[in-house]
Parts: sequence; structure tokens; C-alpha cells
Amino acid sequence: MKYDIAVVGLGVMGQNLALNIESRGFSVAGFDLDAEKAKASEKKWAGKGKMATFPSLAEMVASLSEPRKILMMVPAGKPVDAVIHDLKPHMAKGDVLIDGGNSFFQDTDRRGKELEALGIGYIGSGVSGGEEGALLGPALMPGGPEDAYRIVEPILTSIAAKVDGEACSGYIGRGGAGHYVKMVHNGIEYGIMELISEAYDIMKSLLGMDAAAMQRVFAQWNQGPMNSYLIEITADVLAKTDPETGKPVVDIILDTAGQKGTGKWASQNALDLGVSIPTINAALEGRILSAIRAERLDAAKILTGPSGGGVDGRESFLQALHDALRLSILTCYAQGFALMREASKEYSYSLDFEEIARIWKGGCIIRARVLDAMRTAFRANPALPNLLVAEPFAAISNELNGKLRAVVSKAVGQGVPCLALASSLGYIDCYRRERMPANLLQGLRDYFGAHKYERLDKPRGQFFHTEWIE
Repeated sequence: MKYDIAVVGLGVMGQNLALNIESRGFSVAGFDLDAEKAKASEKKWAGKGKMATFPSLAEMVASLSEPRKILMMVPAGKPVDAVIHDLKPHMAKGDVLIDGGNSFFQDTDRRGKELEALGIGYIGSGVSGGEEGALLGPALMPGGPEDAYRIVEPILTSIAAKVDGEACSGYIGRGGAGHYVKMVHNGIEYGIMELISEAYDIMKSLLGMDAAAMQRVFAQWNQGPMNSYLIEITADVLAKTDPETGKPVVDIILDTAGQKGTGKWASQNALDLGVSIPTINAALEGRILSAIRAERLDAAKILTGPSGGGVDGRESFLQALHDALRLSILTCYAQGFALMREASKEYSYSLDFEEIARIWKGGCIIRARVLDAMRTAFRANPALPNLLVAEPFAAISNELNGKLRAVVSKAVGQGVPCLALASSLGYIDCYRRERMPANLLQGLRDYFGAHKYERLDKPRGQFFHTEWIE
């Protein structure tokens, strides 16, 4: 029997993607260096005649129909390079290799060029949706040579999540474009989760709400304009009770957040490209600060702040918090799309932002109702510089920024940290300013380093220097 596609890396994600592929009518071969994972896959796939594991990569590759199609689901970095090294002797011109992990986009660019010389098509595909999405339908962001993508398109389209009959998958662009878009997706994901967590902290610290009360609020918010996967699962997390203690599970989770690198990559790349993404950066800073828990416990005994005092008018404040969170989440998306716009120019990716918003509508972690309006905005103006200046988002910002300002002011006044909420407000305030204080900054740079400056009353591109010390 010749199999349609192979999956290398049979962890839970690889196993579930393989089952998803088989459920769409394709036959699947599998391999994992870890014999226990291979056995677990055999057990999970038992009774499915179109699925089998193989004891070696060579035997797995030999079992495939041509052109061979192989999906790697292995950890980013050196493991990907190792699998490619071991696969190359068994592959031939015209074969297609897909990396479905969270690889750094420049690694994908490099690998694609190396394999192109051998005639092997290399696809770097973002895969979002977690274990459940892998099995039932993820959002897919494949990039690389378009001819190679067309070979695997029928499989990718069939396994992707569907919204209104459309598959949440589509060709993203050349080289590492797919992994780049997934990196930005994860940066936005970082930002939204931090914003939600800060809203939770404000409810708990300023309003004295318990998990059950907060669950009801988030469940209600999910019925309105903030309807999204992350708001939905926030309510689910807050509702869960620990059977051992009888306490809400959220109350017994250690307050140190982990990360796998993609959010950090987004922040690093934004600095390289000169794009401001302060909400996403603040989310990363929040995770870093959470990780130094021992230091925070010591600092809490030394450093003092406001003693609190609560909030008058609970219902009106909750509405303000709803509006503040809604606007901040919007700024997070706006920053992510602004970053992708600059990257599309820098790396010649030719990204289609309406298509990206469409793909993100289902299957992925940041799926949300608001993406429909984003699709409309990019359809009307593909060259849109920033979502905040398009309708309905400009009107939302103008209407709600006062609520965000009030919430941040109250939180800061009572010592409740709100890094991402405050950064979202700062982003809006900077972006709407006709004149910023960078004129003084340029004066200081010219004073100590003779870096020169431009003048308001002279044509752009002319630079001047002042002898500041007479």
C-alpha cells in the first residue's frame, strides 16, 4: 500500500493531525524516534486500515506515493534540522516537506533555500488550535513555494477548520511567510491573554469578586462584541473547581507564566523593523515579571504602595472595564497587523491581510467576532496603515478611550498593575498626537552626539546641527 502523506513526530499534536487527515479520506504513514510515542500512536490508530507507523524514516518514505508529502511535527530549532538531515537522502526532486511546528521564520527561509537546491519543496506552516484543533480542525498558515503548496493544498484545506463553508487555511506567501504570520498570531495571543488577566486582577483586587462572579461576567461578555475563543475559555477556566480542595482551580495555580518563544520573537522582530507593538511587549514583560516569584515575595515585604479602597458603583465600573478591555484587544490586533505590514515590505512576502483575517476566523486561538470587521476594512483598503484609523474601529476608539483611561487611572491609583492596558492607552495617545516630544529628544541627541535634526520650517531630508555650548 502507498500512503498519501507521512507525519514525523507523533506527540499528541502529530497523532491528532494524522487522525484528522485520515478522517478526510487520506492514508497516513507515521514515524517517531521515540518508540513509546510510536506505540501510543499504533494504539490510538488501531482499527484504521489507512494508518500505520514504520520503524525507520527510510521505510516510511518508501511507503509514500509520489510526489512524497511529509509533515514534520517536531520541536522548533535543532530537532527540525536533524529530521531534515535524516530525510534528505530518501527524498527526491518534486517531493514536499512541511514543517508544522513553531519554527522561527528566518530558519524556515534558510531551510527552504537549502532544499530548493535539491528540488524539494519546503512549506513552513503555522498550525493553531492546540490539541483539539489538530484533531477537529486547526487554522493553517502555509508559506513557501506556491507550486509546492498546490501539491499539498487538498490535504491542508480538508483538515482545516471551516467557517461559513470556507476552510481556515490558505497560501500565505513565499519563504517563511507562513511561520511569520503564526509568530504574529502568537504575539497577539500573548497580548490578549495578558489583557484578560489584568481585567481579572482588577475585578478581584478592586471589586473583591470571586471566581464564580467573574465567570458570570466573562460568560456574559462573550455574548457581545468581545465574543471570542479566549473570552469563552476564560469563563470555562474560572468555572472549574478543584476536586481535592473544593476551591476554584484558578485560585490554586502558581502565578508564574511560561512561554515557548514565539511571543518573544515577535517583540524582537518588531524592534528590528522599527514597529511599535507596546501591548504585545507588555504581555511579554508581564510573563517575565511573573517568573521571578521569589524576588517578588521578598520585594512585597519591603516595597509599599497604595492600600486600595475599592470602587464605588460596581456595575458602572464593570461596564467601563468591559469597554477598556474591548478597546485594548483591538489595539493588540492593530499592532499585529501593522507589524505584518512592515514585514511584508521588508521580506517581500506580499501578505494579504484580508485573507489572514479570514483564516484566523476559525480554528485558531485568537479567533473572534471582530475579525469580520477587520476583513471588511482590509477589503475596502488593502493599503490600510493601521486598523485604528478605519471604521468601525476609529469610532470605537473615540467612544471608548475615555473608559480605558478611567480604568487605567483607577488601577494605577490603587496599585493594581496593568502593564498591557496602560500600554494600549499609551499606544492610542501616541498614535493620535500631531506632535510628540521627540523634538526635545532630538535636541538632546544633537547636544551630546552631534546627531543632527530636521526642522519644521525646512524641507524634509535637510539636517541641521546646533553648537549648544557657546
